[in-house]
Amino acid sequence: MNQLKIGWAGLGNMGTPMVKNLVKAGFNVKVYNRTAAKATELQEKLGVQVATCPKHLVEDVDIVITMLTDDVALKEVYEGPEGILSVTLPIDMLAIDMSTVSPDTTRQLATLCEAAGIWYMDAPVSGSVKPAEEAQLVIMAGGRPEDFERAKPIFNALGKAAYLLGENGAGNYAKLAINTFLGITLQGLSEAVVFAKNNGVSPEQILTLINGGPIASVISNTKSRNIINHDFTPAFPLSLLAKDIRLAKGQGMDTPMGNALFITLQEALAKGLGAADMIAIYQYLEHEYAV
Repeated sequence: MNQLKIGWAGLGNMGTPMVKNLVKAGFNVKVYNRTAAKATELQEKLGVQVATCPKHLVEDVDIVITMLTDDVALKEVYEGPEGILSVTLPIDMLAIDMSTVSPDTTRQLATLCEAAGIWYMDAPVSGSVKPAEEAQLVIMAGGRPEDFERAKPIFNALGKAAYLLGENGAGNYAKLAINTFLGITLQGLSEAVVFAKNNGVSPEQILTLINGGPIASVISNTKSRNIINHDFTPAFPLSLLAKDIRLAKGQGMDTPMGNALFITLQEALAKGLGAADMIAIYQYLEHEYAV
């Protein structure tokens, strides 16, 4: 049994399998979720403790971890009337945020946490639901080296690699850069398939060529079947990718391909594709540009 006591907020598509891996690794975990039924379900399955609000989540824990949808949800968990910062906290407690949020939000919360006598680390992840289930995430962190060392047993239970990249916000910048590359890759793949299809080469044919050659990648292989089968069941929703690219633009990303991606995602959202998987970029481009 690992002696660290963890409070965990956020039981979405990523948070739930991550909590399961922590329990499997022997950690004592207490959970909070805005939709209480998800927490109760996990309590019944795994025996985790359940907190009714964020301020109760941090009672008798060593480390509190958040894995939430966006900046608004994260700030509410910390700064809300029953938030983490509404109570006196154990001195030197470590707070780790694994969400994808703005570096500005991270720095603001890090300042508030330090004033409250605790330490804060941003540690977003690369990987979607399947890597989360298989503890194969890549974790990119920003914060103090000593806090990174404290968090290593947790990161080892959740992922295949963890990197400390710099001060608070560094993990967020890395995650936004990775997701910019991810989105550009998906848009490029989708445009190639639409172009081929418009000229008599089927999606299955062109994707076989792409994935059998030197430009193949994990993401092209993973998403090819979705394109061929028109299966846009969400592993990572398009709305969240759009949110991440909006955050990147807010941090100064103003480059040709990044701007084109931003426009495509906004237009796909306007077409009602936000809840679909991020490869619904293809669904949108096919609808608009296939002949």
